[in-house]
Amino acid sequence: MRRLYYVLYIGLLPLISMAQSVDQQQGLSFKRSFIDYKSPNAGDFGNFRSYNAGFEVGYQRVVGPVEVYVPLRLGVIRLVDEIDRARRTFGELDAQVHYRLVKDKPVNPYVLGGVGAVAEQLKEVNLQIPIGAGVDFRIAPTSYINLQAEFRVSLADQRNNIQLSLGWKHYFGEAGPKKEPKSAKNLDSDGDGIPDDLDLCPQEAGLKAFAGCPDTDGDGIEDSRDECPSIAGLKIMNGCPDSDGDGISDKDDECPNLAGIAANNGCPGKDRDNDGVVDEADECPDVPGSVMTKGCPDSDGDGVADSKDACPDKAGTSANGCPDSDGDGIDDSADRCPDQAGPASNKGCPELKVEEKEYLRVAMRDVKFQHNKATLLPESFRILDQIVNLMQTYPGYNLKIRGYTDNTGSMSINRILSERRAKACYDYIISKGVGTKRVSFQGFGPANPIGDNNTQEGRALNRRVEFEMIVE
Repeated sequence: MRRLYYVLYIGLLPLISMAQSVDQQQGLSFKRSFIDYKSPNAGDFGNFRSYNAGFEVGYQRVVGPVEVYVPLRLGVIRLVDEIDRARRTFGELDAQVHYRLVKDKPVNPYVLGGVGAVAEQLKEVNLQIPIGAGVDFRIAPTSYINLQAEFRVSLADQRNNIQLSLGWKHYFGEAGPKKEPKSAKNLDSDGDGIPDDLDLCPQEAGLKAFAGCPDTDGDGIEDSRDECPSIAGLKIMNGCPDSDGDGISDKDDECPNLAGIAANNGCPGKDRDNDGVVDEADECPDVPGSVMTKGCPDSDGDGVADSKDACPDKAGTSANGCPDSDGDGIDDSADRCPDQAGPASNKGCPELKVEEKEYLRVAMRDVKFQHNKATLLPESFRILDQIVNLMQTYPGYNLKIRGYTDNTGSMSINRILSERRAKACYDYIISKGVGTKRVSFQGFGPANPIGDNNTQEGRALNRRVEFEMIVE
């Protein structure tokens, strides 16, 4: 035990010497420690009976957001690898860094890490790495109750341990941060938090936004530029109010609560047609109208005066007063697809997608008939159903069906066969609900060949039905 006291004295001596003539940034701690070697090494966590007691004294110094802490612990422990479970004395010296999560609050939590040396029986030394967290509870301006928990990883076998500590922490010096003496550089004559050397109004308390100059009425306009510094106003009115919103500040308005005109000193002028627009601003002073249309009539209420409205009885856009239901910039009256936006180059209808155009091209090849007849083969129905879907998707489009044959046989018979085949496609599409006015058909016989009629492959290409969707 005498050896323990001797080590304690040697450890305290430098701490006591460092505490002389110090300020609040450093101090001493005295704690009771509880050490558990059994739980982390034997897998028996939570058995409080495994804790052994120790005593801790430490020196702390604050450096910015962190606190450097040097604790010295003395006590007794029981180790898992000891057969007789005998109590061992130990001494422990750490260097820790505490990162403070908050600063100068009644409750100050922190996290910690560091390195330490542990001497068992004051001779067997192993290195340990402590990690953990703690919290300081302020009980006086410079004193705290401290609670701390550590998990210590040892570089030696069977030496990992858990340590809990509870104690008192005290800082030396006056409470609060150390005050700097006033100097010309940090002098603040008006007490507004802006040093005089940066303050454009050093004798008047002001705002940082205005380099220390005041804004008495709080309207966002500093007093030196505010024509009404004691009454909140508008920037456009140089800080003066405009109660009636007529563009004339109250200080210059003879009728501040009644909207008027500048020519009448802010008071309302004459209004012959009683439409609320004074004659001086009324483009139609003898006909009641709308304020939006400068006193001129607007029958459909679309904000376009009838005199400038191409559709005065139908509410429309500001461009010409005519409606544009799909918002594509083309009036409904000129839009073949008034409910589907599209470019003017396509008469206001959406353009077919590339894959949809390709499908119509493939359909020309894939629609099949019985040999020398106008009877559709069943595999053609799927192709025609897809064309029906396209016609329903694009209601502004019409469909032209053109039938062709090769040059084998009679010209007149080929023309009749091509027309009958085109009509067979027409009849199928009409039967699916597409309007008759949107679909037309025609037979052209061997005209307009796309293949060589001198070859079998070319003649097969020429026997076809073409489908073209267009906006008319």
